[in-house]
Amino acid sequence: MRLFVALDVPEQVRATLADLTARLKKICASARWVRLEGVHITLKFIGHVSLEQVEKIRQALGRLPEFPPIKLRFAGLGFFPNPRRPRVFWAGIEADPQLAELAGAIEAKLEPLGIPAEKRAFHPHLTLARFESPQGTQSLVTAAEALGTPEFGGEIFNEFHLYQSVLKRSGAEYTRLVTYPFHRGPVS
Repeated sequence: MRLFVALDVPEQVRATLADLTARLKKICASARWVRLEGVHITLKFIGHVSLEQVEKIRQALGRLPEFPPIKLRFAGLGFFPNPRRPRVFWAGIEADPQLAELAGAIEAKLEPLGIPAEKRAFHPHLTLARFESPQGTQSLVTAAEALGTPEFGGEIFNEFHLYQSVLKRSGAEYTRLVTYPFHRGPVS
């Protein structure tokens, strides 16, 4: 199974991003634009694991410390690694420090299971498009810079999810396997 851990993106944010990308697709048709119904905030990409390991991962994630609700603001646009040689076009996420702490706690619980820790710093974002080469991307870079720091919405999160990802010709299909609340106290 191919797994990852993520937060869901609010529907209102998806709708705002869909409006924006519909306009920008006309500017850069050479980009591989993502399907926004599948976009999520990845906290940890796990990759392919055995069925036996899935249960260990489920249990390990259930033993994370409790976290307070995490507030996110979706705003801004950018390019990885940079606008001169873009490989990825993304929408930004401004987060409480607890989001990076949550990602770090997930890493710490999964590393003893043989799942390597991420070498790069945690940088929350929503991938909007990918590029095979920088050819034809300058008009998109110019349009994105002209937009400044657009706002896409905000949300307070109280849970994260373990997902299975199945790669298909039509794109990846995601199935939520487990939902983990940040706070596991009694429900009133």
